[in-house]
Amino acid sequence: MSEQADVCYTFEGALEMAISMENDGFRSYLTALRIVKSKQARAVLKDAAFDELAHKYELEKALVGGHITEGDLLQPLPTMNLDSVLAKKELRPDSDAREALAYSIHLENAAISFYKKMAGACAGAPMGKLMERLVADESRHLQQLEDLYEQHFMTEN
Repeated sequence: MSEQADVCYTFEGALEMAISMENDGFRSYLTALRIVKSKQARAVLKDAAFDELAHKYELEKALVGGHITEGDLLQPLPTMNLDSVLAKKELRPDSDAREALAYSIHLENAAISFYKKMAGACAGAPMGKLMERLVADESRHLQQLEDLYEQHFMTEN
């Protein structure tokens, strides 16, 4: 994923960085879709890729329109932090839905880290709010992925 210094960007610069981040995520999912054969794993990856495209499209509209619409979420949603217990592995042709979900969880966490770093660099500036909203949006998607992982792959004690 993209890396940047602790710098607060202009509105356009911040949006360009975010668009690049979403594009990198989409490309990662697209590459994974070209590798993985499992129908269930491919479904997980397709949904995640479409989510990245939706984020990217919203950001591109904001870049063209000069402003971003308010989102439903203002604060990040709590997550289970499954990335800390799930192995980060490259996907293979025989990867299953569990591995695809773990892969997606790691990608979403990378996006959250990226946006948190940018929000911190822009604390108090208008771009800080934009980055905080992107953290909240990504946390929503991460929570959905973790809920799906919990529902299908975590046993109750």
